[in-house]
Amino acid sequence: MFTKILIANRGEIARRINRTAQAMGIQTVAVYSTADAQALHVQECNEAVCLGEPEAALSYLNIEKVIAAARRTGAQAIHPGYGFLSENAAFAQACADAHIAFIGPGVQAIRTMGSKSEAKACVQPAGVPLIPGYFGADQSLATLQAEAQRIGFPLMIKAVAGGGGKGIRIVNNEGELPAALESCQREARNAFGDATVMLEKQIINPRHVEVQVFADTHGNVVHLFERDCSAQRRHQKVIEEAPAFGLTEAQRKAFGDTAVQVARAVNYVGAGTVEFLLDARGEFYFMEMNTRLQVEHPVTEMITGFDLVQWQIEIAAGLPLPATQETIHIDGHAFEARLYAENPDQGFLPAIGTVELWEAPEAIEFHTGTHAGRTAGVRLDSSMRSGLAVSPYYDPMVGKLITWAPTRAAALQKLADALARLRCVGVKNNIAWLRSLCLHPEFAAGGYDTGLIDRMTLAATPATTPTGIDPQTLTALAGLARWALHQQTIARSHKTGTDPLAVLDGFYSSAPPLREDRWLQRDQSMVSHSHVSIQGQQALVQCSEHSLNCQLTVVSQPYPLPRLTGLLTTGPHAGDCFDLIWHGDNLSLHVGTEQTSLQWLNPAHIRADQGHDGQGVAAPMPGKVFAVFVKVGDTVKKGQPLIGLEAMKMEHTLNSPCDGVVESIPHPVGDQVTEGTELIHFSKD
Repeated sequence: MFTKILIANRGEIARRINRTAQAMGIQTVAVYSTADAQALHVQECNEAVCLGEPEAALSYLNIEKVIAAARRTGAQAIHPGYGFLSENAAFAQACADAHIAFIGPGVQAIRTMGSKSEAKACVQPAGVPLIPGYFGADQSLATLQAEAQRIGFPLMIKAVAGGGGKGIRIVNNEGELPAALESCQREARNAFGDATVMLEKQIINPRHVEVQVFADTHGNVVHLFERDCSAQRRHQKVIEEAPAFGLTEAQRKAFGDTAVQVARAVNYVGAGTVEFLLDARGEFYFMEMNTRLQVEHPVTEMITGFDLVQWQIEIAAGLPLPATQETIHIDGHAFEARLYAENPDQGFLPAIGTVELWEAPEAIEFHTGTHAGRTAGVRLDSSMRSGLAVSPYYDPMVGKLITWAPTRAAALQKLADALARLRCVGVKNNIAWLRSLCLHPEFAAGGYDTGLIDRMTLAATPATTPTGIDPQTLTALAGLARWALHQQTIARSHKTGTDPLAVLDGFYSSAPPLREDRWLQRDQSMVSHSHVSIQGQQALVQCSEHSLNCQLTVVSQPYPLPRLTGLLTTGPHAGDCFDLIWHGDNLSLHVGTEQTSLQWLNPAHIRADQGHDGQGVAAPMPGKVFAVFVKVGDTVKKGQPLIGLEAMKMEHTLNSPCDGVVESIPHPVGDQVTEGTELIHFSKD
């Protein structure tokens, strides 16, 4: 067995690998970029080596630097996690050349399965069912157009080296093909260094079912059953579950047997995932094989009780699989929700900034699902702590919340409840949106397809559904939060050290004036008129037409964030706990299991330029301009594409917010811009 391994990754997966390795008595080496100097994986591993600048190409993707770090620290093996170098055949070869064990499959398997076209050619002789498509080497526009006509529309363009939802475009007709090809090839070249694409017939609204396989160096291959990953947006998984809902035992066996066939066809070793599409008739088709550990591996751990990272390490060390197919069983049901720093109200654009408060009550970190540890049924795999920053350089996922219970309904309820208790303040995030997805009737019923989230978006996304907090309670709590913020500001400025509840005490008047505050809830304006009276731990909030009584628990001290918690004793939410947390002018409100956020329109922060006549388009996040679709003097219509911005490994097209005439384009293709930088300016006329 190895005595020291290097973890060639960052974030929650680096922490996850470290937890198992140290439990096995193995020393660990972290690598990091300068942007991750304070990251938790750096603190928790036994040693750490800085690879260089924040850009992944200069640090986490630099093969020479990673190998040098392993040699310098005496690491006998390297675990690549997922993403970065995990499916890079050149990296696996570099490890072999350096006589360092690669905790993953062999070089040839990575090469074959790393190309979606080669993978299909490899498994086709074994009788594995394939989607009709074109996987050839001729990438000329004429050939691709001819093949598209043969396959028929709608179809999908896929980067052969793709993954993570990148390098995929849907084409509905022949006219869309050239532009979609150019965009897909550009994104593939930037993300994977390979612009080669393939074409596939689009299966309308299928289910996405994948099977976890493991193989050792002794010829043994097993599967650990399937996961349903159909809850997707932009081809990226959002919530995964295991086992898949509604499969018959015959279907489950067919999936497992076919996945094992695929692994044997490529002489696979280690952990792999075979991905399929399941259509409405019950027929399934091979899509691809991911030659690494998956983001969603925890749901398999929770239903089988096995530590998959431990399996990976043992197999790389030459040990046989620790279980046979006959001894692997499904126990209960598990869900995983991916927690992202992103803004659901703005098309899920990635968000950056400092997470001022990160709190996950009752969650067990990185518990791999042994029977003794599944009692709580809530696991958190995360890279986050209060005070850490979300960087613009990497994927915006900050963690994964996993739940387990004996039944699907109970596991889903646990997930919804755990999301309601999770606190992430300081950056926009998808936590409330994920909870709304959990409660959606079609999702809760099970058996949903990959079109679910798109249908929800067309109807009314969970993110734009009105909050479940009663409007009168919402305005009263907003007023209470403003009084608390005001009094905490006074306490801080005088540095009294007084108990904040005592500072708030004693606001009485025979005819109290109502304080007016203006707010934004998403794009809707709101006004609160309130007066707060405090006596001990009892609060009375008097509003224009109603009042609210509550029992206060605590006001945060020594003020890491202005925060007020308590119990509502009157009104529609009587008996519910509330949690009011400030971050700048933004207020996060949690009432029972409901949550929302408000922006206080602070009169002191109104910008001087808000009233100017001109309009423009600003960068919603840091990124690089990769395309400009208009020129100075062009007349544009609302919704017309203007600028292409590459950020957090994805391409984003910024559309015109109005009709207008382009007056200036300050930043050409290739410019790196910060959040808020004006990219297009319209004339005032």
